[in-house]
Formats: sequence, C-alpha cells, structure tokens
Amino acid sequence: MKFLLFTFVGVVHLFSLNSGKAIYKNDISRRTFQEIKEEIARYKDVAKAIINLAVYGKAQNRSYERLALLVDTVGPRPSGSKSLEKAIQIMYQNLQEDGLENVHLEPVKIPHWERGEESAVMLEPRVHKMAILGLGSSIGTPPEGITAEVLVVTSFEELQRRAPEARGKIVVYNQPYVNYSKTVQYRVQGAVEAAKVGALASLIRSVASFSIYSPHTGIQEYQDGVPKIPTACITVEDAEMISRMASRGNRIVIQLKMGAKNYPDADSFNTVAEIIGSKYPEQVVLVSGHLDSWDVGQGAMDDGGGAFISWEALSLIKDLGLRPKRTLRLVLWTAEEQGGIGGFQYYQLHKEPV
Repeated sequence: MKFLLFTFVGVVHLFSLNSGKAIYKNDISRRTFQEIKEEIARYKDVAKAIINLAVYGKAQNRSYERLALLVDTVGPRPSGSKSLEKAIQIMYQNLQEDGLENVHLEPVKIPHWERGEESAVMLEPRVHKMAILGLGSSIGTPPEGITAEVLVVTSFEELQRRAPEARGKIVVYNQPYVNYSKTVQYRVQGAVEAAKVGALASLIRSVASFSIYSPHTGIQEYQDGVPKIPTACITVEDAEMISRMASRGNRIVIQLKMGAKNYPDADSFNTVAEIIGSKYPEQVVLVSGHLDSWDVGQGAMDDGGGAFISWEALSLIKDLGLRPKRTLRLVLWTAEEQGGIGGFQYYQLHKEPV
C-alpha cells in the first residue's frame, strides 16, 4: 500500500484556476495564479537539469540499483521484525553517506504480528487444498484447527439477512470487486461482522480485480467487545468456486489452520533526512514512502519504490548543488502496513499546536 504525503508547513495559498484572482489567508498574499505560473516557468532550466541527471546522467538507474540492493539484502520487512529494523539502520547509514542534512531517527512503537504456518482444506463436497494468506493481526486457530460448514455471502447486508445461519460456521465472503476503497472494507471489517453473528472464522475473497490463483494479505481490524476470530484471504478462483457450489445446494466443509500470533509492541523508527531551505527553512515540503512490507514479498513495489524515489528526489537536488528556498524533508515511515502507525506518530509529533 503506497503512503505518499506532501506537507506544507506555514501559510497556505489557494488560487482560483479559472478567475486568475488570488484566494488568500489573513491578507498575507495577493499573488495571482498568473504570477505563480510565471515564477514556476523560471525554473525550466533547473527542471531540465534534474531530468537530464536522472534519465541520462550519472544518476541513471541509481534509484533502481539502490532499491534492488536493499530488497536483495534484507528481503521482506514486516512490522516488528528484525529485518525491518535492519533495513532502517541501513537506510539511516545510506542517508548519512549521501550527504543529506539532519539525518535522524524518530522512535515509534509498532505492532508485532507473525503469520506462522497456515492452511485451508475443503473437505466437502470434495477434497481441495486452498491457497490462503492470513490477515495482519489475526489470531490463530487452535492447534487442531477449525473444521466447520461454510456460509457464503456476497455482502455485509446478505450476512445480516442470513445471520441465523452463520452461527458456528466459517463465513466466506465472495464480494464483487468494485474498486479498492469500497471492496477493501470486507478485508478490514469482515472478521468483526462475521463474529457478531456467531461465526467461528472468516475467509475473504482477495481484494483484487485480477487473479492467477494468488491470495492477497493486508491489515484487518478487530473491535472492542466483539469476539476475535481467525481470518484470512482466499483466491478469487476459490471464492467463486465455493459460491457456485453453495448456489447448487452443496454442503461445504473447510478445515482452517492458522498459527498466527500477536506479540507485544516493538521499538522502531521513522527515518528522516533533509535539505534545509535557504529562504524559508521553517516551511517544509515532505516526500515519503514506507520501509516496511508484508512477509510474503520483498516489498519492492509496496513500498520500496515509493521510498527510494523519494530519497532520489533529494539526491538529485543535492548532486546538482541546488539549495531550495524551502526545506525538503524525506520521511521513510515504519509500520505503514499495520495501519499507518509511523505516519500517525509523525503527525502527533510534528503537528502545529491549535
């Protein structure tokens, strides 16, 4: 999951794009949109120099090589793991060696969850071993697992209508994919809603528009006062197959085993570096990405790419000997995958007093 944040500290100016008239705060600025465009146009040569260095110059492929080295060296970086902390220390050293300013670590307490061994087998109406991925912060099953009949639903509304059928069963969500923001609610809230109606566990169709029999993981959230039940994602293909079976009136039984465990919060850090502004150092332009990843991939795209592109932005400006008017700040978040923990901690630490 990408976490890209641009923060501007100081006076914020808003401009009407169609009228050319300035919308200003506290009478501080009366600059028109045209004046802003003219100022930006003066940076044409600077922008060209940055592009040339990144695309054709000595920095060509640099961010890719930097990223490849980290993910090849460290591998997956789940929240609370030693590999995440190793990555943070490597990046702290890298940013210092790159000559950036005010390189430092800001402490954050983060969740520590480990997947353990996990499996799901459909026992009826035929034996079928299913691909699953437990969801972040899920509890595990008893060692012998949970063996129960399945109730298939396509929405929370259907689950409520069929609530009497859910008790003592494993709820399988076969929700249609609409878009990520709407469909991901089944992953995040599915276990809670199933537990409210007495289900023993929940299995969620992976939140994806396309599948090659590939289950997805991600964060899920429990709710105070609602029993915690094990929860995992299954493939789109298996969710569709189970739904078809249910529509024919087949009795479906699944055995679910999950060795997931939650541990006490761990110590971690957001990693920070800057190029201090020459004229308005107190005004900050922030670029960012997160260093943590899930445990089942190397996190090159989510979000190593975002983190290293953000680092590269500062490197390019430094290499060209440029000094921006405003401070450029790079933040590499920790524990984003567990609900934006590092970002929230940063906000609490740096927000302006009301």
